[in-house]
Amino acid sequence: MNNRRRMTGVVTSNKMTKTVVVEITRKYRHPLYKKVVFSSMRVKAHDEIGCQIGDEVRIVESRPLSREKRWAVESVVKREVRTADQGVGE
Repeated sequence: MNNRRRMTGVVTSNKMTKTVVVEITRKYRHPLYKKVVFSSMRVKAHDEIGCQIGDEVRIVESRPLSREKRWAVESVVKREVRTADQGVGE
């Protein structure tokens, strides 16, 4: 195992070729006000696996692959189960 950073997030877009947008959400307690705060970060990751929107993926830090891509999809943690009538505008 190497010492690259690894994070888990949800795929929000897969419209680009071999690239997915992964949203990483973290929850922490504010140091002064003690309120639970959610912060999210969206990164572009190189995808050779073929992830779908809604998949939970594990991404790993890599060398710069393009101007904005510095992450690569390592594995799919959980696949999104989609039904036929989901996403249809009524």
